[in-house]
Amino acid sequence: MLVMLARNWWMLLINGVGALLFGLLAFAWPGVTLQALVVIFGCYCLADGFSALGSSFSRDARATWWSMLLVGLVSVIAGVITVLWPGLTAVVLLVIIAAWAILRGGLEIVAALALRRTLPHAWLLVASGMMSLLFGLLLLARPGAGALAAIWIIATFAVVRGLLLIVFSLRLRARAHRAGFSAASRSAG
Repeated sequence: MLVMLARNWWMLLINGVGALLFGLLAFAWPGVTLQALVVIFGCYCLADGFSALGSSFSRDARATWWSMLLVGLVSVIAGVITVLWPGLTAVVLLVIIAAWAILRGGLEIVAALALRRTLPHAWLLVASGMMSLLFGLLLLARPGAGALAAIWIIATFAVVRGLLLIVFSLRLRARAHRAGFSAASRSAG
């Protein structure tokens, strides 16, 4: 699993940058309509899901392909639902976002626990998973909160999660280069 993650560090980087950009856009336009937020969130979930699905089909994902496949499917389903039905009410959207965050967070924690002995910075993935879980539980606890408050919560979550994933991916990249299995060496082999 470590080899697969290290070789595909750039997918986590893209995921982190996407989360960071999503969060910054939500902060920049707090008065944005909920419908626009739905579309932005749906696009983020689709990108997140397709990167996880791509990882699941990696030749290095033999032992963990199922967990990456499950993460990808959950994210793609959440993205499709939000893009196809942007007129959903705020409460239904928040429940969908909460369910996605809880499932995604749980799967990230499971992956991090599998890496804890082989990757010194697996705590970053645990932190990202915990952020997702707490975010999802917070949304479920108060689904009727106003749309503006939800936007601030979602934006904060996305920025923090994005930063954690960016740092984690860059540490994986450094480890990959030290171990000699960068993307360049993979394509040469």
